[in-house]
Amino acid sequence: MTASGDRSAQAQRVAGPGDDAAWAARLAARDPAALREMITQHGGALHRVAYRMTGDAHEAEDIVQEACLRLWDQAPTISARHPVGSQAAGTLRLGGWLQRVVVNLAIDRLRRTRRLSPGEVPDDADEAPLADALIEAGERDAQARALVLALPDRQRAAIVLTYYEELPNAEAAAAMDMNIKAFESLLHRARTALRQAFAGEGDAR
Repeated sequence: MTASGDRSAQAQRVAGPGDDAAWAARLAARDPAALREMITQHGGALHRVAYRMTGDAHEAEDIVQEACLRLWDQAPTISARHPVGSQAAGTLRLGGWLQRVVVNLAIDRLRRTRRLSPGEVPDDADEAPLADALIEAGERDAQARALVLALPDRQRAAIVLTYYEELPNAEAAAAMDMNIKAFESLLHRARTALRQAFAGEGDAR
């Protein structure tokens, strides 16, 4: 058996639920079954994020495929940094890693194609309530979805991760490579922008 085969067999023996270091070891050993299983496990959630960011199902599929290929390419480095059985192994979250890549890819593609908003919404006092129900209604209301899609890229990502994927602020911040304070400021701007957009739609009727 080759050295690569030895690593793959070892990784499969130690792999267990939530043991992302073992998954990374299998990927690093170039086990195609591990990649297929990772796509099965995380693909649906990644596609939701990409679709809600871009509004385009085909674009979302491309983004997810590219993210998974990046995981395959970078698996040896990831595995080396989080060896199975080490203390660092317990900190590895491949789902979060993939989510961060998907968000960044979606933002990059939007900036290339696009529709950038003219500017950021200032951090005004958040006095008028933006009920979470208004955002959740976006699942049922095409008009609300359009308002979310009209947000600047990073504001849109903050809304998608927080309200649609229901990530805690700390996890959403990690997915966007931001510290928690900066993320909460971004989320505040996004909420303010949505509130103003909803108000503007109401005035237009």
